[in-house]
Amino acid sequence: MWRPDFPFVERARATVDGYHRSFCIRSTHHRGTNARPGLVLGLDRGRTCTGIAYRIAAEHAASVIGYLRERELIYGVYRETSVIVRLDNQGQGDAAGAGSGTGGHAHVRALAYVVERSHPSYAGRLPLDKQARIIRAARGSAGDNLDYLFNTVFLLAELGIREPDLVRLLGIAGPIAARGAKQVLQRPGVAALRGSLAQRASALPPLPATDLRRFGYRLRGSAD
Repeated sequence: MWRPDFPFVERARATVDGYHRSFCIRSTHHRGTNARPGLVLGLDRGRTCTGIAYRIAAEHAASVIGYLRERELIYGVYRETSVIVRLDNQGQGDAAGAGSGTGGHAHVRALAYVVERSHPSYAGRLPLDKQARIIRAARGSAGDNLDYLFNTVFLLAELGIREPDLVRLLGIAGPIAARGAKQVLQRPGVAALRGSLAQRASALPPLPATDLRRFGYRLRGSAD
């Protein structure tokens, strides 16, 4: 939500029923490694989820969908689907002022990427303390797993979206970060804590390379 990286006309806070935001996906690249997988968020079945819906101009639709498929479907753990969302507030234009919302509580169909539960990277609903141990110790090519959690909670708070489970998770995984500024994760004391935790045994097994072949058809199919 904080890094859409595609052009949009307007955006609005939106709620989808039947899915919820969950740290249920093992990350072996962006926020972890094969030796020490991290956890990233996915839309899993059940409950409700509030986030951001983006409206794309017709002339950009094909390129934006292509970009999202390239970004989200590289590993097969997400499945592209169409969902009905309720727009909860007035739409907002981009930074250049393009577009304006009409307000109200309209229901629209939106493209979403939900968790593929049969994928080996699906971790299921882990207890919060186990999630915390994994997140505190993991780091991938995009940075610390704890940074990912902190940025998510920070953005949701800015948007006025309540996620009690994520707030509790941050309180367990990074109480120093939860009380401090954005750059607190770079402080020497926090770095030392991460280094100590990184010496512990991983709570998640590595993903076998052969499993990429089992789910790679989704990437090929999305390009057709």
